[in-house]
Amino acid sequence: MTAPRWIPYALIAPAALFLAALFIVPLVQTILLSFDGGGTPDHLANYRKMAGDLNFTLAIRNTFLLVGVVVPIQLALAMGMAVMLQKMSTGRDIVLWIWTIPLGVSDLAAGLVWLALLQNSGYLNTVLFQLGLLDGPTPWLNAETPVTLFVGIVLAEIWRATAVVLIVLVAGFQLIPKEYSEAAEVFGARSWTAFRLITLPLLKPSIQSALILRTVLAFEVFAVVYALGGRNMPVLVGEAYAWQYENQNYGVAAAYAVLVMVISLAATVVYLYALRTRPETQP
Repeated sequence: MTAPRWIPYALIAPAALFLAALFIVPLVQTILLSFDGGGTPDHLANYRKMAGDLNFTLAIRNTFLLVGVVVPIQLALAMGMAVMLQKMSTGRDIVLWIWTIPLGVSDLAAGLVWLALLQNSGYLNTVLFQLGLLDGPTPWLNAETPVTLFVGIVLAEIWRATAVVLIVLVAGFQLIPKEYSEAAEVFGARSWTAFRLITLPLLKPSIQSALILRTVLAFEVFAVVYALGGRNMPVLVGEAYAWQYENQNYGVAAAYAVLVMVISLAATVVYLYALRTRPETQP
């Protein structure tokens, strides 16, 4: 006796309703709000005001610069860490657990941890002063030191979110059959050659997933930036927050949110195209 055809739909209905209530409905409302002309026929007024914002260009530049620096470094670090885990015969689970501890720390808490390290009276200044390398408290995180502020945010993001990429890559390594590496050893392939010609192509779907996930999250960076630099380093989500709560202009805040969504979708399409994999090359 076969089950009725409606049973699968009934099983996924709660998840679909949950997704619609907490994601699709707010998404549609945000898009409509961004095109709300406030009683005027100009439905692009919020976008014009956003584009004319003093911090708009800076927010675009800083956000893309953060993504362009943080994501490649995190991918390289996570790849090296994942390869190290594959080479370990004992203690791998403990090392992986230690490396993923930052995932249990919220964005804001991670920012506050690095603020305690890098602020004027923080641990870094204290150690450097005791070593005689500084004459007194040195500011690293203000508008007069944009380079060190940027470096501090990059370090905090690398510490906080590299484990996201690591977990995806470790899962990808687990899906690669051992017969491939064993065959490479039999035919005398060197480690780098086997990794470049065998492992990387088979790992491409996992790299694609990790890059999409991490890039989307990187475009939404806010709490770490806000904790370390406040408004000294504008980013897109930070500007959306400012227009929402400080300026009480929900339309412009919605326009910023829609812009972040469009950029994230565009980045996803680029990754899907650039890292597409033929079915016959998948493990």
